Amino acid sequence: MGEADESLDLELAAASLRADSSDVRILVKVLVDQLSDALGARLAVQRAGGRFRKSDEIRSLTVTIDDDQFSAEVDGSRLQCAVGHSSGGIRIRSERVDLETWLARLLERLKAEAQHSQTMRMALENIVIGGKE
Repeated sequence: MGEADESLDLELAAASLRADSSDVRILVKVLVDQLSDALGARLAVQRAGGRFRKSDEIRSLTVTIDDDQFSAEVDGSRLQCAVGHSSGGIRIRSERVDLETWLARLLERLKAEAQHSQTMRMALENIVIGGKE
């Protein structure tokens, strides 16, 4: 697999994110902060607040990578997570998963992308080592 695989330890990244999961608001903020540059338009964030007053508080996020969609919605002190798959632009499957499964699958897809994207590689390294706040 190579040097990129060795330095991007998904278990360490997941552990780092889980450390923030005691407060789901912190977890989603960390994900958005760390991944926004690397994902660009593939990261959709819905913030709290009304039409004219936006808040920094994140209500939900959706990451789209190829035909997979990773959605997380803040529900009180819990995070409702789902992973969907599309084919030809049509959603063919969506499943609710726990936070552990959601993080593992998302990080696995991001790691695969980091193999050919320096920006994504840096975002994952920041999650592991706690960079860019």
